[in-house]
Amino acid sequence: MNKAEKPEKIRCDACPVMCYIADQKTGACDRYANHGGELVRLDPLTIIQGTDQKLVPFISGVEDEDWNGDIIKGDRPFVTAVGAGTTYPDYKPAPFIVSQDVEGVDMVTVVTEGIFSYCGVKVKIDTDRHIGHECDVVRVDGEPIGHVTTSEYGSKMLSLGGVEHLTGGTKKEGRVTCDALLRLCNREAVTMTIGDGAHQTELVVAAGKPPIVNGVTENLMRVGCGSATIGMFPMQWIGHVDDVVVVDDHITGVLSEHETGKQLNVPATGIKILGRRSTPGRYFQVANPGTGWGGTDIEDPLKILGPFNPKIAWEGLRLLMVSTTGEQVAYFELDADLVPRPQPIPDVLRASAELIAENCEPSVCSVLFMGGAGGSLRAGVTQNPVRLTRSVKEALTHVSCGGADVYVWPGGGITVMVDVLDMPTQSFGYVPTPALVAPIEFTLRVSDYQVLGGHMEHLKQVSDINRDAARHVTQNAKTRNPMAHENYRWSKD
Repeated sequence: MNKAEKPEKIRCDACPVMCYIADQKTGACDRYANHGGELVRLDPLTIIQGTDQKLVPFISGVEDEDWNGDIIKGDRPFVTAVGAGTTYPDYKPAPFIVSQDVEGVDMVTVVTEGIFSYCGVKVKIDTDRHIGHECDVVRVDGEPIGHVTTSEYGSKMLSLGGVEHLTGGTKKEGRVTCDALLRLCNREAVTMTIGDGAHQTELVVAAGKPPIVNGVTENLMRVGCGSATIGMFPMQWIGHVDDVVVVDDHITGVLSEHETGKQLNVPATGIKILGRRSTPGRYFQVANPGTGWGGTDIEDPLKILGPFNPKIAWEGLRLLMVSTTGEQVAYFELDADLVPRPQPIPDVLRASAELIAENCEPSVCSVLFMGGAGGSLRAGVTQNPVRLTRSVKEALTHVSCGGADVYVWPGGGITVMVDVLDMPTQSFGYVPTPALVAPIEFTLRVSDYQVLGGHMEHLKQVSDINRDAARHVTQNAKTRNPMAHENYRWSKD
């Protein structure tokens, strides 16, 4: 073969799959392609602009005719790892090791798209509705991809992915898990089922969107548990009703028995709640979990009531029952036999339910990517990877994902967690090993990078980056600039 000729196929070494790619074709990951015998990263490098605020000169035509009015240097770029490429098989320096002056300090940002075999997502679902019991298996296309974990206040939690599902099960389980994680991290909707048989729940999750539970779109996150609701809104009820029950799967509240009612001189009503009494006015397990009132399985709130005490209750006693989101509300009055009879809801009580609903936040799904930065990531930064770990722990190196703030977990290794909504769109990719590909950046002083044993010979100025071919996005207003001096321990020395 003539030396000038290009082979028909080239081998991509960007991940362990090692695809042979024909000309004008892409690899299995759809991230790399063969363009005339050259291996090309298809997605553009993403650069975040510091701010779009521009100022104009006070007097035009004075001193520098080319001055654009940007006296705060607000257009300083931050080179993210989105579209940067990977370091596989580990020994290679990171694709971009970029230096620039920041407020008189020489800073360097080392960027790489990490291949995360050890990764997953934590999903927070703001709803009272029952989606599954703790430890119930979450499935997509019939394959297990995670489980329901401990609930938090007003939210259900899912733990999805992880190396056990990506590599520890069948091939199909790994592929389905990887695909579900990729879609969730890229803000796409994923339909999943939780539990088995008659207790199975269908759930649709997308970052930043309301959850859809069994075909019903959720609207509100509860204002609090039933007990908290009693404590928050009693002044709306005093004088208009004799007792209030706030139905909740976790803690159902009863105004007349609650300390709130005691302090506001609400008399006893002889009410009986069919649940496990915790403390006065607070009841557990009034019903089974479900998609009805307050996250229970009931549609008729009277099912949680026993007979009223005839020595205390009276005919005409006014009772309001409401859920923790205010979406379900009913009003009753006791007849001569002390049986609650439904009555039209007075406007003042309906307004109290509307106030509860007004104080509920919108129900949304939050997706947090979580991964451990292992061999290839750290080796791409320094020849002695443990030094990078120590530098991160000592707050000399700042970690970001697509320019977004991350939470670095304490303890060993570099384990990070980031809200995918804070990252640029389409930040995530995959390789069919299977594993997710996610951007990660390490930013530090050039002097610290040199001490770290960094790849100084590959250092380049930000001006050397082909910014015309890059994708430019504005900085997320919620996210701090990764180069801000407040991120670093040395700024406080």
